[in-house]
Amino acid sequence: MMAGIRGNDTKPELVIRRGLHALGFRFRLHDRHLPGAPDLVLPRWRAVILIHGCFWHGHDCSLFRWPGTRQDFWRTKIGRNRERDMEVEALLDAAGWRIMTVWECSLKGRGKIGAGQVIALVVEWLKSGQGQGEIRGMEDAGG
Repeated sequence: MMAGIRGNDTKPELVIRRGLHALGFRFRLHDRHLPGAPDLVLPRWRAVILIHGCFWHGHDCSLFRWPGTRQDFWRTKIGRNRERDMEVEALLDAAGWRIMTVWECSLKGRGKIGAGQVIALVVEWLKSGQGQGEIRGMEDAGG
């Protein structure tokens, strides 16, 4: 089962990539020269976009549920993923990169805001020059 889980080219990632590309934004994919090999790297904007799956990154939303089996394993695994996310963001920030995190719940589930709105928010963030940003579903944490 686990072998079928993709780390790159996920559906949320493809949606964001297609939307930005259609608007004329050009980017590199999974640049291994940067910490964490961010999903999208926009050198012109000195920005990276991290597209996180709510389960794998332990997001506090309706798409995340702790598994009922092997609980110690999953708590350790997801806890380490969260730690790694913070480490990667700190390294990217220290290197002068702006960071946008797009959560899966913004594109699917009962709290989704939809692909068009997510892409519009990413574009607005890119053009604003703001440091860090985050896009999540509309429901409050834990929804």
